[in-house]
Amino acid sequence: MIQSLKERILLIFLYIVGAFVVCSLATQLLFVGLDLSGNSTTASQIAKELMWKLDSKFSSVPINQDKEIYVQSVTNNIKVGKLAGSRNLEFGIKNILEEYLQDKGYNITPLAPNYLDIDIVYLDVLTTKSNLSVFHKNQNEVIIRLKGTLYKEGTKVKEVLVEESSSEISMSTLIIDQGGKFNQTSLSNALKKGCDKLITKIFEK
Repeated sequence: MIQSLKERILLIFLYIVGAFVVCSLATQLLFVGLDLSGNSTTASQIAKELMWKLDSKFSSVPINQDKEIYVQSVTNNIKVGKLAGSRNLEFGIKNILEEYLQDKGYNITPLAPNYLDIDIVYLDVLTTKSNLSVFHKNQNEVIIRLKGTLYKEGTKVKEVLVEESSSEISMSTLIIDQGGKFNQTSLSNALKKGCDKLITKIFEK
């Protein structure tokens, strides 16, 4: 009788292991199929949901979903100019956005049910000149437009478009002035102001 009981326990254990292996293979095949069919976003959302539920179930600390967010993508859609298609600009804006989100009390995690997609719509310099003899005054204004879309569990809940600018006035001679260049200070200020305004508007009630 003891021998029979041991055999039953072993059989149940083998069934459990077998079921786990089958489920694992089925899950892998599901994600591979989604990737091959071009539904990588859906696969990512399913993975996030599963990890979120597991973390919530086994964590001893309650998780506030409203304070969990992820900047999923920053896309440079600038068509002309020196920064058109710049990946460095995308990385820079993503870092600035994450800093502002953290300052506002958000936890940045790829497992968050809330995420942002950002489009850099426009970035350019407008130059205003005022001439007096061989000297002249330039006002270079960096203008940026950003579009942000907020998603919650894969559903779009809000979309905003913001514009910000930063300017610098410089005095120079006609001989050395080249005009139309991005001033690093003005560019940095415009990016920070644009990101701050975007975060504020997208989360305002």
